Amino acid sequence: MQKRDQGKSGGAAGGAATPAAKRGRPFGSTSGSSAGAGSAADTAAPTTLLGPTLQVHSSFTDQNNKRIVLAIQSGLKSELTWALNTLTLLSFKEKDDMRKDATPLAKIPGLLDALLQVIDDWRDLALPKEHQKKPRVRTLGVNSIVSGFGHEYKALGSLNNTLPNSGVGSGSSAAEALAQKNSAKVRSSGWWFDEDGLFNLDDEGRAEKQQCAVAASNIIRNFSFMPDNEVIMAQHRHCLETVFQCIEDHITEDEELVTNALETIVNLAPLLDLRIFSSSKPSYIKITEKRAVQAIMGMLGSPYKAWHCAAAELLGRLIINPDNEPFLLPFVPQIHKRLVDLMSSLALDAQAAAVGALYNLAEVNMDCRLKLANERWAIDRLLKVIRTPHPVPEVCRKAAMILESLVSEPQNRSLLLAYENAFAEILFSDGRYSDTFARILYELTSRPNSKMAAARGVWGM
Repeated sequence: MQKRDQGKSGGAAGGAATPAAKRGRPFGSTSGSSAGAGSAADTAAPTTLLGPTLQVHSSFTDQNNKRIVLAIQSGLKSELTWALNTLTLLSFKEKDDMRKDATPLAKIPGLLDALLQVIDDWRDLALPKEHQKKPRVRTLGVNSIVSGFGHEYKALGSLNNTLPNSGVGSGSSAAEALAQKNSAKVRSSGWWFDEDGLFNLDDEGRAEKQQCAVAASNIIRNFSFMPDNEVIMAQHRHCLETVFQCIEDHITEDEELVTNALETIVNLAPLLDLRIFSSSKPSYIKITEKRAVQAIMGMLGSPYKAWHCAAAELLGRLIINPDNEPFLLPFVPQIHKRLVDLMSSLALDAQAAAVGALYNLAEVNMDCRLKLANERWAIDRLLKVIRTPHPVPEVCRKAAMILESLVSEPQNRSLLLAYENAFAEILFSDGRYSDTFARILYELTSRPNSKMAAARGVWGM
């Protein structure tokens, strides 16, 4: 348990010589050479080339907090746009911005609920039709050709154009007129099965609602980076239910909205207790602990690098809290398999996120260590991270410490003995991890296993 208390909130942490990364972003998210060149260029560039900046005075929030909340709650396009733009400016901070005039949510009562309502409104509109009530046959006006709603006047116009040419003077029969009437009803019969009401938004209105929801999610994400807001947001059940539902529907939901929701959870993970979903706090969306973990697993299996890296980091942060273990342990075999796959990825940030999560999981209990050691390719890929090596020394150090945790279990020693030569090679070739691999070899060769110890105790060997 000592390793789990040593500042695990960094997720897939980076080296001590590397500047602290922005929370919610895995280490190594930029390539080593390009990142170094970019940082060097930024430091060498004069400040006059950075362009204009827009700053909002810190007293603006105190003077307009009620107006901001009421503007969001009004739902009016102009008021909502003004409020979202204002909050975006107030919540945004550059990575190296040292301003102290952060905007704590406690200063603006009702703001978080108002922003969540914007997202909920969009999700109500974006709900696929197959998840709504089944279409029903309408009986009102069933004997008329058209109802007067929608675009049915086109069917009426086509009928009027055809009837004079085939009127009574031309000798057309009543059967032909009836057939034309029935064909017109067939062309417009789709309206009877359409559940779209009179006041539903058109495509432009839906797009504007979507943009507002994305802007609201970006503001919530920005607020989650501020330490003053972490406790409030991590204990706000409606906030957690909304963001977890967004990542649960990542296949159909807007990608930027899902990314903002995922980064929000990653930022709040060190303070997140999954038991909040079964607490007595009022619930708006029926999210359970199991559904929340399944949503994270869905993101972990995503092919998008930003999503599965953040999901791996999220799992590594959640498992630090012992109260979350009962909900995560049933998924440990699936988590191990996916994290081992990520270690074989060419993306350095994916390797870092996977190693960071496995480092925390290996410290949970003996069962996790046994399952990880028996996971195919797990030990090979941990060694590959160290041998390559990964450009972030902290990642290699954690990979070595995972191997040390695995060898501490007597049942794993027979598996690890097959890698004795590889351990010895790293011991003599890389002085940075020589102490760790010296302890690993000592555990493998010097200490008797459990079966030998029992035999000596019984037979006096």
